[in-house]
Amino acid sequence: MIFHKTPLEGCYTIEFSPMADDRGWFSRVYCQKEFEAIEHQHSFVQFNHSFNHKKGTIRGMHYQNPPFQEIKLIRCISGAVYDVVIDLRKNSPTFLHYFGVELSAQNHMMIYIPHGFAHGFQTLEDETQLIYHHTEFYQPGHEAGIHYLDPMIQINWPLPPSILSERDKNLLFINESFKGI
Repeated sequence: MIFHKTPLEGCYTIEFSPMADDRGWFSRVYCQKEFEAIEHQHSFVQFNHSFNHKKGTIRGMHYQNPPFQEIKLIRCISGAVYDVVIDLRKNSPTFLHYFGVELSAQNHMMIYIPHGFAHGFQTLEDETQLIYHHTEFYQPGHEAGIHYLDPMIQINWPLPPSILSERDKNLLFINESFKGI
């Protein structure tokens, strides 16, 4: 695995190092020792799988409030997404900045999202699937989100939004609700 720093401190894209032969390829997607090099010292306690029917679907921008903040490791296993993270750490030099990257079954990239970030994505293809690894269990009542069109963030989504949940459509803008993490 090759870890690439992003402009947001503690957030990394991760590139696989597949070994290929006539059968196909094989690659490691997690190694505790390799993740320790980026100071990851938490256990992943929950794995989730997201399936999305239509291109243009947006899920996000979600996070959990303290004390249930989570680290996420996201991988696209079918199709492609534009994956987005927002730095919500009040004392960070990149507070309220976002970073976006394409994750796809073709490019074999993952994104490592540290504590204090909101996360979401837009599907770039029909029939897209992602696997999420979480360091914290889902805690009803502690989940939160930021509207995907928040004017303070100005995420440049690659496609017109086609499908969103009612919850995501009704998330508040930062100036209406957010107090920082």
